[in-house]
Amino acid sequence: MTRYPAPELKDLPDDIRAKVLEVQEKAGFVPNVFLALARRPAEWRAFFAYHDALMLKESGLSKGDREMIVTTTSAANKCLYCVVAHGAILRIYEKKPLVADQVAVNYRKADITPRQRAMLDFAMKVCLKSDEIGNADFTALQAHGFSDEDAWDIAAITAFFGLSNRMASFSNMQPNPEFYLMGRVAKAK
Repeated sequence: MTRYPAPELKDLPDDIRAKVLEVQEKAGFVPNVFLALARRPAEWRAFFAYHDALMLKESGLSKGDREMIVTTTSAANKCLYCVVAHGAILRIYEKKPLVADQVAVNYRKADITPRQRAMLDFAMKVCLKSDEIGNADFTALQAHGFSDEDAWDIAAITAFFGLSNRMASFSNMQPNPEFYLMGRVAKAK
């Protein structure tokens, strides 16, 4: 499953084990990234602190917007784990079972709003050609109601997940089977 064996839950430092158990309780399973990165506790703490700072804060981006950025740019980076895992979360937040597949393959033809398309245009430029970002890119975002702080968030999410994509890919981190169906079919009540 991965080149680097994940530690056992019982062997994790108390703070990391508590967070993993919290995620397991909420999701019903432990996403592989939580154990895969736990082999290096200090890096795990830094990774998830930055993840949470980007993905959980209040801003001009919705949770769905954030996951759309991750899914789209992770597809550009060919990261199986992040496309599948964050695509599942995207489907749930947007309540659209097709959107993750659409943005992963070609966001320009996806069933998304013009605002989201502008957001993804910017994210993809940060992902693939960050050295070419200029005033016109910010102007295009502003035309859709994004602030300079929103642009920072789009860029920071894109950049952070660039790191995440590379860690997941080089280590051969595989998506949990549960992610493949999440948000595609209605949950049994």
